[in-house]
Amino acid sequence: MTSRTLGHAAGAAAGEGWERRFSETLQFLQRRVKGDYAVDDFGFDRDFTLHTVFPVLRLLKDKWFRVEVRGIDNIPADGGALLVSNHSGTVAIDSVITQLAIHDAHPQGRFLRMLGADLVFQLPVVGDVARKTGATLASNADAERLLRGGELVGVWPEGFKGVGKPFRERYKLQRFGRGGFVSAAVKAEVPIIPCSVVGAEEVYPMIGNMKTVARLVGAPYAPITPFFPLLGPLGLIPLPSKWIIEFGEPIDTASLGPAAAEDPMLVFEVTDQVRETIQQTLYSVLVTRRSVFF
Repeated sequence: MTSRTLGHAAGAAAGEGWERRFSETLQFLQRRVKGDYAVDDFGFDRDFTLHTVFPVLRLLKDKWFRVEVRGIDNIPADGGALLVSNHSGTVAIDSVITQLAIHDAHPQGRFLRMLGADLVFQLPVVGDVARKTGATLASNADAERLLRGGELVGVWPEGFKGVGKPFRERYKLQRFGRGGFVSAAVKAEVPIIPCSVVGAEEVYPMIGNMKTVARLVGAPYAPITPFFPLLGPLGLIPLPSKWIIEFGEPIDTASLGPAAAEDPMLVFEVTDQVRETIQQTLYSVLVTRRSVFF
């Protein structure tokens, strides 16, 4: 086949790709106008997520962060499961990138239903988009309901302590709280899947905290990075770090029985096991990482 023929073939394929995307966009707009889409009890709008949010995030995931996914086979094909991950990056985009990474890499295209902090849902626009993309308030009741309904649920137990920690403490897990996520998994009798994200710590290296500003705006912290606020809006562009997301082997809870959720010592032990698994995986991935950006 000649180079000219190859060029024509590539051009035709690109043209077909654009035509398909344009057609999908038109169909999406028609469904929105007609109201021909479903929203569940938690506000999750699958159609909106697939056709508006995911395409934008996919550019970040594939072209900017070049996310590498490992251990996707540890996420079950169906049924409830609780994914527990480290939290980092100053701006908490690690959760949504993980959600997209799972959907794109999993054979069944599973959606991660994220549990978020109160602040997320108090923010204008952000709160509405979070609901539409499958997030809900981090409460045991909602977590158990989703898990019993066969959903894959994600929790980041470090919370703001994780995303807002100084750069010098990168990849060192903060406290996991009282293990509420373990109780929810035990009661629902679903496995816990440890998740370790490497790369997000370098997106916005936090070298300082404007505590007075944080108090004024009601935020948990106000970060100072090498480029923000020095460069203004340009400083908000994330650094193109190379990400690796690794899913560990599921930790069984069904064999413990639902009553075990009321045993604080057992809950603490499982919580510590999950935390230690994530921490050790972070260290092992860091050892094999060639570079922050490659």
